[in-house]
Amino acid sequence: MPASLLPFVPLTGDPLPAPRTAFDQALRALLDDLFAALPTWATQMGFHGYDDRWPDVSEAGRRARLDLYARHRAALEGLDAAALTPDERIDRGIVVEALEGFTFDDGILREGAWDALGYVALLGNGLHELLARDYAPWRHRGSAFLARVQRLADVLEAARANLVGLPGRPVSLLHVETAIAQLPGIAELIDEGIAEGSRHEGDPESAIAAALRGSAAGAREALAAFGRFLEEDVRPRAEGEGRLGTELFAAKLRHTLSSDQPHERLRERARRDYTAVRGELVRLARGLWPTARPGEPLPGADDAVVDGVWDAIARDHPRSEDLLDLCRTETTAIEGFVRQRGIITLPEDPLRIAWTPLFLRPYGGAFLSPPGPLDQGQLSEFWVTPPDPEWSAERLESYLREENDRMLRILCIHEAIPGHYLQLAASNRSSSLARSVFQSGTFAEGWAVYVTQVMMDEGYGADDPALLFCHWKYYLRAIVNTLLDIGVHVEGMGEDEAMRLMIGGAFQEEQEARAKYLRARLSSTQLSTYYVGSLEMWDLETAARRRAAVAAGAGAGSVPEPRLVGGFGETPGFDRRTHLEAVISHGTPPIRWVRRILFDTASAP
Repeated sequence: MPASLLPFVPLTGDPLPAPRTAFDQALRALLDDLFAALPTWATQMGFHGYDDRWPDVSEAGRRARLDLYARHRAALEGLDAAALTPDERIDRGIVVEALEGFTFDDGILREGAWDALGYVALLGNGLHELLARDYAPWRHRGSAFLARVQRLADVLEAARANLVGLPGRPVSLLHVETAIAQLPGIAELIDEGIAEGSRHEGDPESAIAAALRGSAAGAREALAAFGRFLEEDVRPRAEGEGRLGTELFAAKLRHTLSSDQPHERLRERARRDYTAVRGELVRLARGLWPTARPGEPLPGADDAVVDGVWDAIARDHPRSEDLLDLCRTETTAIEGFVRQRGIITLPEDPLRIAWTPLFLRPYGGAFLSPPGPLDQGQLSEFWVTPPDPEWSAERLESYLREENDRMLRILCIHEAIPGHYLQLAASNRSSSLARSVFQSGTFAEGWAVYVTQVMMDEGYGADDPALLFCHWKYYLRAIVNTLLDIGVHVEGMGEDEAMRLMIGGAFQEEQEARAKYLRARLSSTQLSTYYVGSLEMWDLETAARRRAAVAAGAGAGSVPEPRLVGGFGETPGFDRRTHLEAVISHGTPPIRWVRRILFDTASAP
């Protein structure tokens, strides 16, 4: 059968629950329309009816989405509040807030007009999701992959028309240059799809492999032509780095954090905590000096003490080819510690630790790629970004020093257990579809930072003071992420100032700092979610402890103010495992909604 005639093979059955109430019906109507309008997001959420499609990224598609958001927001707000249950009132608030965020993205921010890299990410995610998990037979995934490969040129054609900038906001040169560099990663994904199809040669599905091979040349030519367009047409007229500026950053931050807290106040809090955590690192470094630098005199300058201890710790690092194996070993050991201490219930969902896909490597670091809430039980992937093989020996050593043995243990807590992997597996089991589909990055990142301190409080690494030192260095990174995010997009922070903040101020290795500076300019507001989310998580625990203490007759004053974060000790009536599991049992909504769910459901609008 000719490739153009090979049909998409849909799945049977409906993964969405049958609506029972007026709110359920309104939510279902919204999801039906959203999944159709945003098919790659639908794939990520585990709804696979549109796996063969791309979103309409044209101007007409953008306007249609804005109309969709407005219609469904009006329908949700038109529901009689008195007829809704307390849970439904909360869910309605979460969904309306999500629609406001979608409206901001498509109506105000409009990254498609100035961010060329976004199209590379769209294509990469849209193809990779079909290969990453065996959520369906190859006849479905393969025919969907084929259809997206065949329609890839349509996305790029619309991108050409879009990339003209906005008034006062030209196409970002940095995003163009990064897109050009990462575009080969999409061709690599096509090759992976062909390889996967070849494994089914001789099956009834073997026609897909032949069709993929037949369609690949056209897709590669479309990618090459788009690369030439970026290089020859867009790059000469592109300017700057896509920095948002004060007004746009403040508006986006409100949606990202689900908070009206102004960035000025956030920056002030971060600066205070920056000073406090640096002080803690100095205290720990002075205690570690005799074992870290035996026989060497203690420097008089605080920074020199921290640098000297860090240098000794950073020497213990794996070879680059051993990074994945070390992460696998440490994740298994951490899982054993959590189980032995009974800290929290462990998920049984499969987890694979692998290299970050090429198209995502500009964002650096590590990632957790979970299955969607409608695909619960499927594979999660913990991605580690490898060093670039083109790096000099000096850059490679800088990278490996930052990712040393102890820092990788902290990373495995953050990304896997009891961090992202555990939390998102629990989120997918939430009884509320709204709370698991409309996810807050501030909740997810805040949980991962918060629960790392919980692990320290529970005695993880208690026999290794150097691990605690690395933990506080990691937390300082979260604080500095916020200062960097605000500095880049509001204050015009340049490279020299950013390097002083991260290397001189937060004791980061140069390679880590340079990668983070790139990420801060390619993204916006996401870097603030780690610190802000962790503070909100600690606010939840503090409130829960005080309520428990009052109920036990001990009084709220029995809960001490933390010196930094965590370290509360025992609180009468408070069971931490119960609290942790309560926090993650309600999906991944903005944390302010979790507070209402846990403490004040009846007053929710």
